[in-house]
Amino acid sequence: MKEIQQRTDAITLVISEVVEPDRLQEYEVWAKGINQAVQQAEGFLGVDVIRPRDHDYPEYVVIVKFDHYQHLRQWLTSSTYQAWMAEAHKFISVRSQQELPNGLELWFTLPQPTQQRSQPPFYKQVIVGVLAVYPLILLANAVLGPWLNGLHPLLGLLISVIFVSTLLTYPVMPWLTKLLNTWLYPPTQKRSKRSH
Repeated sequence: MKEIQQRTDAITLVISEVVEPDRLQEYEVWAKGINQAVQQAEGFLGVDVIRPRDHDYPEYVVIVKFDHYQHLRQWLTSSTYQAWMAEAHKFISVRSQQELPNGLELWFTLPQPTQQRSQPPFYKQVIVGVLAVYPLILLANAVLGPWLNGLHPLLGLLISVIFVSTLLTYPVMPWLTKLLNTWLYPPTQKRSKRSH
């Protein structure tokens, strides 16, 4: 049963691509093409692109989701993907990618090896989220409150969200998931068979 569940778990591919500053237009055309191509792949769920804010260090983050690992591997080993990647060296100076189980992939530090364990149950993810977010909101109100009083409420809220999200991503959520690791990912128990 666990083997079947593992095969059907959605998976996310997070790609970081640093583009040569003078080749941004070429990269945009290439990225549009490969993102259209991946939409035809079996098991494709969606793609999001986070564009850079710093022109001197144009790093794009691409988040691609598939319904499970086998379809992702099928795309990454396809001739279509290989053909697109053969063009990428012209304008991408640094590239890295990481495969993550779907869910709170940007917050949770999953145990290794991740392929052999499924995500925590939804209610556990909610509990950990509350344990992490609630104290940070109180901290943001206490620390930032005096400086945000004169600002527009929406701007103040944005600053608070940035503050909470930064601390949540690191160090709070990695520390909390490590602390609660055995509760989030209880070890599988094997029944011992007695010989007669």
